[in-house]
Amino acid sequence: MKKEERASISIMKIICISIILILISGIGVMAVNTKLNDVKIILQNGYEMTALTSKTKVSEILEENNILLEENQKTIPDLESEITAGGSIKITDKSYQEVQIAKISEEGVETSLNQLLENYAPITEKIVVEQVVIPYETITKKATEASGDTTNKVLQQGKDGLKEVTYKIKYQKEVEIEKNLLSEVVIQEPVNKIVQVQKKETAKETSRAGTPRTTTTTSYSGGKWSYSASEFDLLCAITAQECSSSYAGSLAVITTACNRAQARGTDPLTEYKRKGQFCYTIDSHWKKRLNGNYASSVSQAVTDALNGARNHNYRSFRAGGTHAGVNIGGNVYF
Repeated sequence: MKKEERASISIMKIICISIILILISGIGVMAVNTKLNDVKIILQNGYEMTALTSKTKVSEILEENNILLEENQKTIPDLESEITAGGSIKITDKSYQEVQIAKISEEGVETSLNQLLENYAPITEKIVVEQVVIPYETITKKATEASGDTTNKVLQQGKDGLKEVTYKIKYQKEVEIEKNLLSEVVIQEPVNKIVQVQKKETAKETSRAGTPRTTTTTSYSGGKWSYSASEFDLLCAITAQECSSSYAGSLAVITTACNRAQARGTDPLTEYKRKGQFCYTIDSHWKKRLNGNYASSVSQAVTDALNGARNHNYRSFRAGGTHAGVNIGGNVYF
């Protein structure tokens, strides 16, 4: 091979290598000049991920990360928005109106106007006051002394009560879509019907030792209960354990038992002893309050309640802070 030909081939090699080097350096420069942004993507379930991307359009960033939206989902900001470094994309549900508009747009312009009018019909609010009858209850009481065959004697006739209930009602196209209770005011308390039952005793119940078994003797007349001294002491001890911070607090506790008793045809002490309801069956702390170990305000509250005094209409309560309701003496009644 001639010397000139070898020199020409060497020059061609140098040129080719130079071109390759220029291309490689150009690609490197392009890679260096491409700016990557970190964008936070928050999925609907709360999961957060950070994406490193050169894209700036929301839809392109989601596509790059293989994230597909469902029909009822949208992004904040919207898919056509541009986002900068450090920004975030949140995926959430579309509103009811957005879903409806999307459906309408698919069905065509002709039906769009009608359906838009349906969806955006004006909503009106009205305050409605209703009078509601409070039905009386029938309470059966056993006579303290039985004589003759079983007989029923009406001690007190029942009478329905009346309350005024106020609602805020929302209407759309004259159809009720929401109804909220605002207040209830008792205009007239119901009077329970009280029936006395008398039975002839055939034999005295005895214990295993052969001695007569004692039972709780409670008399009820004219809306008032009467107990023996030991039973009254027990009522006060349980009441004090539930709340002895004030007269009102103690009265609220015994009132709860009285309200339950009147509804069930029993008596307050029976309600106090009902399993899992008051402290009597839950723990034994009330025992330390027996034999008068309670404030005079407690005994006065129990006395007043047994004689008809009430300071609420509720049948349940919990310790303050554990339930929504009316707070009386540290307990919340509902």
